[in-house]
This record gives sequence, structure tokens and C-alpha cells, in this order.
Amino acid sequence: MYISRRAEFSASHICRSSQLSDAENVRLYGPGANTNGHGHNYVLEVTLAGTPDPATGMIYDLKDLKDVVMREVIDPMDHRHLNFEVPPFDKVIPTTENLAIEIWRRLEPQFKDTPAHLHSVRLYETEDTFVDYYGK
Repeated sequence: MYISRRAEFSASHICRSSQLSDAENVRLYGPGANTNGHGHNYVLEVTLAGTPDPATGMIYDLKDLKDVVMREVIDPMDHRHLNFEVPPFDKVIPTTENLAIEIWRRLEPQFKDTPAHLHSVRLYETEDTFVDYYGK
């Protein structure tokens, strides 16, 4: 069985590789390569998998899941410039794909000693563009 929690945060970023020329960056990332950056209102869906506890009927307490997502993702990333304020994006290009991987990296250990485990991270960059990540 799966349960999911949705959260939203706003952040800005620059998608640009120091290994590419300005022209290559613009061709690859379009306006996202602009050195001033741009922002998104991200929507994050975190899904846990597990079996409901016979006593509580829950896989994981959704309030506790909200607290984990807030502490590990929203608080450190909301209203931040990812490239300058949120490691590892001072070294890693903050594409939606890399952002989803980093969110997984932050969340997955939080469920190590629980009956639930992290099943997936879905991150919407826009209303119709998203990434699903299921770990390695």
C-alpha cells in the first residue's frame, strides 16, 4: 500500500554548466542558462510504501511525514536560490532531475527505522512538467 504527501516550495536556480560554452548552455538550457536565474513554484509529492499497522491502521503518520518533509526539504529550500544557498547545488546543476535525487537523498534515511519506506519522489517544476524518482 502507498500513502503520499504533497508540499509546495518556491526556489530559484540557474541551469548552466561550467564545462560548456555560453552558446552551448543557451542551446541546452534555454532561458534557464541566464546568469540571473529564474524561479519555480515546485510541487513535491512524497510517497511511502508499507503495510498498515494492525493497531493504528496506518503505514506512517501523515503528520509525521509532513514534519519530515518540512524539516528536510521545505525549510532548507523554500525561497532560496538553489545554486548559492542549498548544497550540493553549488557544485551540481539544479535541474529538476538533480533536485529530485537530492530530495530523495535527504528523505530516504528518515524512514530507515520505520515500517514504511520511501517509494518515490515526484517533483513538478511546472504544472505539466515533472520528474519521478524511485531511488537506486
